[in-house]
Amino acid sequence: MYSEAKNPIAQKRNLVTAIPGPKSEQLIKRRAEAVSASLGTAFPVFIERAEGSIIMDVDGNSILDLGAGIAVLNVGHSSAKVIENVKTQIDAFTHTCFMVVPYTGYVEVCEALNRLTPGTHKKKSALFNSGAEAVENAVKIARKFTKRSAVVVFEHGYHGRTNLTMAMTAKNMPYKDGFGPFAPEVYRMPMAYPYRCDACIKPCESSVLSMVIHKIEKEIGASNVACIVIEPILGEGGFIVPCKGFLPGLAKFCKENGIIFIADEVQTGFGRTGHMFACEDESVVPDLIVTAKGIAAGLPLAGVTGRADVMDSIHLSGLGGTYGGNPVACAAALGAIETIEKDNLVERANKIGKIMNDALLQMAKKYSIIGEVRGRGAMQAIELIKPGSNEPNSDAQLAIIKYCISKGVLILSAGTYANVIRLLPPLIIDEDLLKDGLSVLDEAIASVKN
Repeated sequence: MYSEAKNPIAQKRNLVTAIPGPKSEQLIKRRAEAVSASLGTAFPVFIERAEGSIIMDVDGNSILDLGAGIAVLNVGHSSAKVIENVKTQIDAFTHTCFMVVPYTGYVEVCEALNRLTPGTHKKKSALFNSGAEAVENAVKIARKFTKRSAVVVFEHGYHGRTNLTMAMTAKNMPYKDGFGPFAPEVYRMPMAYPYRCDACIKPCESSVLSMVIHKIEKEIGASNVACIVIEPILGEGGFIVPCKGFLPGLAKFCKENGIIFIADEVQTGFGRTGHMFACEDESVVPDLIVTAKGIAAGLPLAGVTGRADVMDSIHLSGLGGTYGGNPVACAAALGAIETIEKDNLVERANKIGKIMNDALLQMAKKYSIIGEVRGRGAMQAIELIKPGSNEPNSDAQLAIIKYCISKGVLILSAGTYANVIRLLPPLIIDEDLLKDGLSVLDEAIASVKN
């Protein structure tokens, strides 16, 4: 499933130095001198090569990657078809700008998105560089089509770091602090967060959903709303899975009121949740769907796909950009999509998701600092609390991540309260390797004092 390198990397975790090793330490010092201190580091090593689910650093350590570049490398590091396509495209040409001289790769990616995204209606797509850029363009499209200005988003949501998407993102630190003023006409609604939502004791149809609809109608006016934008499973906010009925209820409200329903599938897309797209779990068909991350296996690409009448409502040259839909990125996307379909990675996500979920539930029985296990498919998380309460436990999160780093296992943090650990392994991960990583996570939690 990944490329046949001259010296392939064994799919096994193996440390030959402490983390970080001496060569990484030297490079960390160089980085500190040359790179803005504003850029964080989740894992303190420098990569040399990577294949499958293993990253090899400059000191020769083989590190297990349970983050996949934040759900980007769904097909794994150095996926064979991705590399093959990229090499072929580089030999042909690297850039023209699609709006100057078009090329087939852009069209083929749009055709694939139109085919794969939910709904049998006529769809069209446009390609961009990043998830944030795609979200921003989706809002532009919705505003132009509806001739309305208000944008509705949700607590705990994350949509990017541009000015508009910072306004749409819920969490202040580190994403927004000191960067305002932000774009206007963005309205934040309560989120159906079952673990921390008293109202969710009742069905969402009669609690959070009705609260959201009431607030939109009374505080904004439904006739003023251009779009509702939501992640089907909230990513940076802590892998929050809305209770059943919430997303379909929002989509129904949008349809009844001429509002564009936008699914932000940047983190959840391309097989990650056990569906090609997460909104398929409840048969929700968005008017527009935003994709990025897993679309091109590490090359910068994003898309907006949706109803043809909506996508075609923009005036000529109203959308675009110099690099959007770059031919090399499109080649990578076509390789990634082919791999996902050919190797049945959607179903694979369900299989490895069950392994993770079962293991995390067993840990929750043993360790009182785990408040909840949640997720869908290969998108699983634990929320950490102070025992005897549901008070967020950010200290435990830091300690667990530090332990895993020392053992050569890369895991990621998340959560509005900095108390969630998220697991996003490549969908091609070997099951024994995944279980090895989960055993390290178990040790890490056990090492934290309750």
